[in-house]
Amino acid sequence: MSSSSSSSKPWGGRFAEPTSKIVERYTGSVRYDKALFEQDIAGSKAHARMLARQGVISEAEAVKIVGGLDIILSDIHEGRFVWKDELEDVHMNIEARLTEMIGDAGRKLHTGRSRNDQVCLDFRLFVSARLEAWSELLAGLVKVLVERAGEHAETILPGYTHLQPAQPVSLGHHLLAYAWMFKRDYERCQDALKRSAVSPLGAAALAGTTFPLDPKSVAEELGLYGTFGNSLDAVSDRDFALEALFVGSTVMTHLSRMCEEIIIWANPNFGYVALPDAFATGSSIMPQKKNPDVAELMRGKTGRVYGALMGLMTLMKGLPLAYNRDMQEDKEQFFDADRTVSDSLSIMAEMMQVMGFRPERMLQALKLGFLNATELADYLAAKGVPFREAHHVSGSAVAMAEKKGCGLEDLTLEELRTLSDKIEADVAEVLKYETAMKRRNTPGGTAPERVQEQRSALKYWLAGL
Repeated sequence: MSSSSSSSKPWGGRFAEPTSKIVERYTGSVRYDKALFEQDIAGSKAHARMLARQGVISEAEAVKIVGGLDIILSDIHEGRFVWKDELEDVHMNIEARLTEMIGDAGRKLHTGRSRNDQVCLDFRLFVSARLEAWSELLAGLVKVLVERAGEHAETILPGYTHLQPAQPVSLGHHLLAYAWMFKRDYERCQDALKRSAVSPLGAAALAGTTFPLDPKSVAEELGLYGTFGNSLDAVSDRDFALEALFVGSTVMTHLSRMCEEIIIWANPNFGYVALPDAFATGSSIMPQKKNPDVAELMRGKTGRVYGALMGLMTLMKGLPLAYNRDMQEDKEQFFDADRTVSDSLSIMAEMMQVMGFRPERMLQALKLGFLNATELADYLAAKGVPFREAHHVSGSAVAMAEKKGCGLEDLTLEELRTLSDKIEADVAEVLKYETAMKRRNTPGGTAPERVQEQRSALKYWLAGL
């Protein structure tokens, strides 16, 4: 069995035998946690400056450390940096290279710090940055939906419950329902930031440190909200990642619901949307097919984000205080979820920007579903007929129209009056789908003027960001 020397490890002084190669591969994380290099370098620079301010290292040493880290940052960005698996993780790779470059000053960087609080800081910075990025993408998607809703405030769409025709609604109103969902997701991202953007530096391994550190100044330099309150909690907490994954899962829930409707609406039996070519695929054998593969994949990828959330919850549920190596498994799950959430939001915004809607097919579906039946019941109730009786009369009218193969609005006044003598000529206006939609004029309702109110409220919110 091949092995490598333990003398090259930062913890190697205690060990006489080398580490097995297979153990190095199994326990190493540099292959994926090198994605945190910007956060690691930013945290180390802030730590070095603080050490100098506190008199733990000299100002000259801090300058050398920061300068060396800037060079390493440039080398990584330009592909010159050599990552070494035997150095285990992003932190030791960067520190080892820094020491090669500047000598003993590099070895002083880790003063008053453990990899436990260091990795937690890096991950918190990364998660916080992604919450900000998700926020921007969510706001962009809300903007697109608000714009498209303005185009279709008076387009009439069959509204559904139980996926059965229910009542006429504005297509703009339907699109804005999703805009409000994504607005809440934005707010969840911003709220989660209050708890993720907190610095654990100074907690060290678990108990704090004997050096006179100033964690608050590090947090301020890194643009964080504050510092830890308990050193044990600081290094063992992954609530911030769990919360971010919950937010991401909720985002994907809303996207998946939207995808489901796009998939249904794209079916020729509905035909409410014409899929843009750039967001559809064909069949290798059936030339007529235009498949909603993008929406289907997005619906399917929702499970990846749910899986990341459940994986991290399972990881954390049985861990004693404080840090445990199990926590190394937190990052790959979050990285994967982040790619899925970010790409999905970007794609949905682009797809909805160019989505083609087919109002004529929506109108055909309205007639098939008797979506003005509630209007007839409400009309009778307004004329003093008890609602349960009015409901029965309206149901009888539906049965009559169904038997004749026409819509309620196509029944003659004489036919309707055989069901109730309260029905008069003014019922014709009531049974119009446009009238049904416009009469739903309560705040937040589907009437076009209420749709415009919603758009104004959302535009005002977007402008304030």
